[in-house]
Amino acid sequence: QVQLVESGGGLVQPGGSLRLSCAASGSIKSVYSMGWYRRTPGKQRELVAVLPTGDNTYYADSVKGRFTCSRDNAKNTVYLQMDSLKPEDTAVYYCNAVVLTLESLYEYDYWGQGTQVTVSS
Repeated sequence: QVQLVESGGGLVQPGGSLRLSCAASGSIKSVYSMGWYRRTPGKQRELVAVLPTGDNTYYADSVKGRFTCSRDNAKNTVYLQMDSLKPEDTAVYYCNAVVLTLESLYEYDYWGQGTQVTVSS
């Protein structure tokens, strides 16, 4: 029904930048919040940034001032600009969207397939 396709991961040196993108497609009626999570081996999934339908964006303390989350509502796309990357940012990053589909009465969580970000010299 709904697909989230991520792109933009890769290998970058400490201090470098990457930009992740995630486009939602399918039988979408409305997209509510969109955001990013990450997971490292042996750790639970961590919320990185979430952008609700309003203007306020929530960031994890560990990425404040370095990461910027934005969205293009016309394209149902969310972005994560990651600057001043650190080795501890290495993780698989997952896109999340809360979507109301044309077939449903309720909104549900949808997830992307994940994209690897590796910060290493």
